[in-house]
Amino acid sequence: MFDALTDRLSSVFDRLSGRGVLSEKDIDEALKEVRTALLDADVALPVVRDFIARAREQAMGEAVIRSVRPADQVVKITYDGLVEMLGGEGSEGLNLSLNPPTVILMAGLQGSGKTTTAAKLALRLSRERRKVLLASLDTRRPAAMEQLATLAVQAGVDSLPIIPGQSAADIARRALSAARLQGFDVLILDTAGRTTLDEAMMAEAAEIAAIGQPHETLLVADSLTGQDAVRTARAFHERLPLTGLVLTRADGDGRGGAALSMRAVTGLPIKFLGVSEKIDGLDVFDAARVAGRILGQGDIVALVEKAAQDLDAAKSEAMARRLAKGQFDLDMMADQLAQMKRMGGMEGLMGLLPGVQKVKKQIAEANISDKALDRQAAIISSMTKAERRKPDILQASRKRRIAAGAGVEVAEINRLLKQHRQMADAFKMMSRDGGKGFARMAGMLGGGGGAGLDRLKALGGGKVPTSDAAQLEELAKLADKLPGGLPGGMKLPGLGGGLPPGFNPFKKS
Repeated sequence: MFDALTDRLSSVFDRLSGRGVLSEKDIDEALKEVRTALLDADVALPVVRDFIARAREQAMGEAVIRSVRPADQVVKITYDGLVEMLGGEGSEGLNLSLNPPTVILMAGLQGSGKTTTAAKLALRLSRERRKVLLASLDTRRPAAMEQLATLAVQAGVDSLPIIPGQSAADIARRALSAARLQGFDVLILDTAGRTTLDEAMMAEAAEIAAIGQPHETLLVADSLTGQDAVRTARAFHERLPLTGLVLTRADGDGRGGAALSMRAVTGLPIKFLGVSEKIDGLDVFDAARVAGRILGQGDIVALVEKAAQDLDAAKSEAMARRLAKGQFDLDMMADQLAQMKRMGGMEGLMGLLPGVQKVKKQIAEANISDKALDRQAAIISSMTKAERRKPDILQASRKRRIAAGAGVEVAEINRLLKQHRQMADAFKMMSRDGGKGFARMAGMLGGGGGAGLDRLKALGGGKVPTSDAAQLEELAKLADKLPGGLPGGMKLPGLGGGLPPGFNPFKKS
């Protein structure tokens, strides 16, 4: 969602980085381009004015003018301004009642993704070991109740049985009674929406809020609608006691201005971002991490969280044991491809890595995409078990058969085999001397016992000691030694790639 803004800001800061000392004219020109970039991203004009005024005041201070690297200070000032615009450090979680059930009311226009978001939120809460009940109060949209019931099954939570003919208010009362009697921790009420704002919808939502006395009233808004989403939030907030916002389609091609304006214009915190159509595509909104991504610094914490959630730990440990012995066949490579797909695919992972914005053109030219992963998986699945275990037996006739089965050219099979050989050689090299190379990597990641995840998560709070930061850089260098470390043959930039010297957007000042 922020790609266009990221590209514009990156070009501004790249021009500044080559200058030893910044004059007042340099700062004015840079801030003028930042202002244009924010307006082009559809950020509300009053928000942009306030942002630029604060940034200019700080950028003209002695700390920048006399700084060893003034450009780095300007980047830091911009980062701090983005964090403040987005709601400040950290994330605002849900207000869960100590006396269950906690009632969460979902509001929004029709088509904003409200029903799907209700199910996504139910899944997230159920993973936190909370018993969740979903209830649809949408009596107008055809099959709305059935849709929520289907999504509840996918999320593995309960939904309120459908009784035709009941009004929204009656359904709300029945849902409250069921949640109390059956011991549910959380009740999520999905209200009706309209294609546009109208008095009947607002009156019904207000009546339901009076009945349910929700602990959280979340407005679900489509981030692709730009400033219309801000106007919708204002209108709802006038009639309902909104406590937070959920922005859907954050993975779309929108300019991102609505997300940047929402908090500043409405005063309401953004609590979640809908990042895909999948039932688990809901991320907690964290201003500091989003600001880091806008400035092209990636989001390592989100990447680690995805790994912890989506990777099969048992299968990964078994693979690690084989790699430590220098074993790496095409079945193992296929497992890697499948794990990458589960974590969001190549494009999803690239967006979380620092410095990737700077090499986007090279990535595009290398034809590295999720389609490339699919083709490579198809090639491997077209092989026999013996061929996957021993790729050396693949001669011309076998390659022609595999190419026909996978629907690709023989040249693509040769590229895959070359990439596999490079990876296998690298793993063999790391397995020498008793597997010291793998021991170093395991030590950096906490020995596989979860400590590594905790240490990486600590990046979000600036608690990582210097030694850990150095180890992360060393880990990146080790990864760079794998010639074909990723499907597609691409070598990732270091974890610190693209960070100005001395600038860490994840560290609290």
